[in-house]
Amino acid sequence: MFPALPDSSSSDCKGCGTQVPAGFLICPNCKKLLYSDRLRELATQAEQASGRGDAAAVLAAWRSALELLPAESKQHETIRQKIAELIKNAPQASKTQTEGHRPSWAKKAGWLGALGLLLWKFKVVVIFVATKLKLLLSGITKAGTFFSMLLSFGVYWTAWGWKFALGFVVSIYIHEMGHIASLQKYGIKATMPMFIPGFGAFVRLKQYPATPREDARVGLAGPIWGLGAAVVCYVVFLATRSPIWAAIASTGAWINLFNLLPVWQLDGSRGFRTLTRMHRVLVVMTLGLMWYFTREGLLILLLLFSFFRLFDKQEPETDWIGLLQFVGLICVLSILSRTRPL
Repeated sequence: MFPALPDSSSSDCKGCGTQVPAGFLICPNCKKLLYSDRLRELATQAEQASGRGDAAAVLAAWRSALELLPAESKQHETIRQKIAELIKNAPQASKTQTEGHRPSWAKKAGWLGALGLLLWKFKVVVIFVATKLKLLLSGITKAGTFFSMLLSFGVYWTAWGWKFALGFVVSIYIHEMGHIASLQKYGIKATMPMFIPGFGAFVRLKQYPATPREDARVGLAGPIWGLGAAVVCYVVFLATRSPIWAAIASTGAWINLFNLLPVWQLDGSRGFRTLTRMHRVLVVMTLGLMWYFTREGLLILLLLFSFFRLFDKQEPETDWIGLLQFVGLICVLSILSRTRPL
């Protein structure tokens, strides 16, 4: 994921009419906010979205407002804290909302109610899966994503054949759409994935995560979705015994494991932002154990970079979910990366 380039257009101050260069948020002449009207509109949008219970829209509105305020202003700090509070309370609100919609008839109808509740939960699962499929299809409808994906498919086809090339490209696409799903959850604007043959794909951020924890969740969402794609391929391999599915599962797992390197713009670097020094020690220990059991060479590189990150001076708040996600990804991806046809 990479940040987008800022808007290069200039604007006029509505207070004094001074032409203000691009990138300014305050008029250098009269010292007034240039986007005060837009800020009021966004505050109204956030209030309306809150009334509808649309947490993603609330976050999106406040994020847009944050971009229009100088970083040193009190308003900027107030909205930044508001965003952090909304993100912190999001899981609890989601749980409360789910419990609130639990049908009361299930408690009164005995075993029939239990059966009905099971069917009702199955419907929820179907809706959940349908929503994810809708998201996956939405990316392909974008011309830039589709044609860059098609170009990558063609390049990989010439090297490995169309079956592996198709599975490989789709695996990368699912990884990137995992980032998109998490970004949309937090109301962060971003482009759809763009593919570069030989490099992979990337998502360009139009807004920045407000907190390290949010950044970590967005970063690790890609490998989590990528792991899901690799697991599906491996299950198909077990059902069909077709070696191509084992190859796609193994390669997809290896690529997602590589993305856990805690360097540069890779997902592992974002995931490390919420890990305390003790948590990083646990990650290093996990990497060592998984290398011992799997002999996956990539784990040595991961271990070395993770060891160097032990000496970071910044000590974030404890984030057990981030630690469990990171350790879980290391374990399962390491095993899947060693998948071989039986």
